[in-house]
Amino acid sequence: MSELACYAAREETSKGRVYKEVGPSHRNQYQRDRDRIIHSAAFRRLEYKTQVFVNHEGDMFRTRLTHSIEVAQIGRTIARALKLNEDLTEAICLAHDLGHTPFGHAGQDILNDCMREHGGFEHNLQSLRVVDVLEERYAEFTGLNLMYETREGILKHCSRTKAAELGELGLRFLEGRQPGLEAQVANIADEIAYNNHDVDDGLRAGLITINQLNECELFHAQQIAVNKQWPGLHERRMIHEIVRRMINSLVSDLIATSQTKISKTDPVDINAVRNAGMPLIELSQQMAANQKELKRFLHKNLYQHHRVQQMMQKTKIIIKELFDAYMTDMGLLPADVQQSAIKFEDRAGVPGHARTIADYIAGMTDRFAIAEHKRIANPPLGGNA
Repeated sequence: MSELACYAAREETSKGRVYKEVGPSHRNQYQRDRDRIIHSAAFRRLEYKTQVFVNHEGDMFRTRLTHSIEVAQIGRTIARALKLNEDLTEAICLAHDLGHTPFGHAGQDILNDCMREHGGFEHNLQSLRVVDVLEERYAEFTGLNLMYETREGILKHCSRTKAAELGELGLRFLEGRQPGLEAQVANIADEIAYNNHDVDDGLRAGLITINQLNECELFHAQQIAVNKQWPGLHERRMIHEIVRRMINSLVSDLIATSQTKISKTDPVDINAVRNAGMPLIELSQQMAANQKELKRFLHKNLYQHHRVQQMMQKTKIIIKELFDAYMTDMGLLPADVQQSAIKFEDRAGVPGHARTIADYIAGMTDRFAIAEHKRIANPPLGGNA
């Protein structure tokens, strides 16, 4: 790792782990976090969770797993250029979607509706719950026992009500403070990755066109440059060239703008970053406007496309019917989940039971949720039928 800036996160000044552990022998603490995330069951399940297109719709579309890897690549590049802690940035990027439900944001929305009377559901909080509570791998503690700064970065946003329940980790939402720069980088790297790669997937699926995308300055400027340098380039290669240039233009702008803002603010350490009163990692005004224009375009033309909406409506039905079935008949749950539901119901009543079911559904892959719904909706008739 290159020399860290004074405002970067450092393990020697970290708030550490909830459970004390002997330090790693051949890697630093944030590398240990990254490795624990990669080896977690929740991370492996991201391979079969929707980004935009449901997993079985095609092998070439992004999944939550490939998206997380792409976010980490962008985040590492930015962190290295700004002399931030690259290992911490990578860990946050890889963990940021661990709490996502099957079927993308449609799954989150319907599960939140199901949980409305029981505390709600939010994938960002669920990602923290996964690493703090739900992963069961280590003899000494529950969860992954990640470093404070990694957990801080995973929790991108949080209501004041929920923040009040999170102790020290929730204080910044109550006191109006910022997270460390590595967390800020991961947040914007996520947005850069999904906007630009959704362009690629949307074009591949035939749901949006190059002519439509020329309404967006970010795309149009790069198409002109590509066509000028390589006239007559095959469309697939042209699209890849445009998308990679879009990402590069955003990342380059972000680095330059952030360097200027950091220099003006001149934070002496990570606590000064947290108390700066504003984010220090950001795009220029013009590039932020271009990014927002692309985001609006994708919302209108891709996420609201009738084919995407039809599939999302079907997936909402699947999750709603699974939730209702499990709430009505606990016997439909695996034995270990039943035991957890009983334990949490004894401790917290019906909301505890419901939270266990939400945890179980959120942990499902797309294809497992579809298969489980089919099993419950169409049970075999008789013994070996």
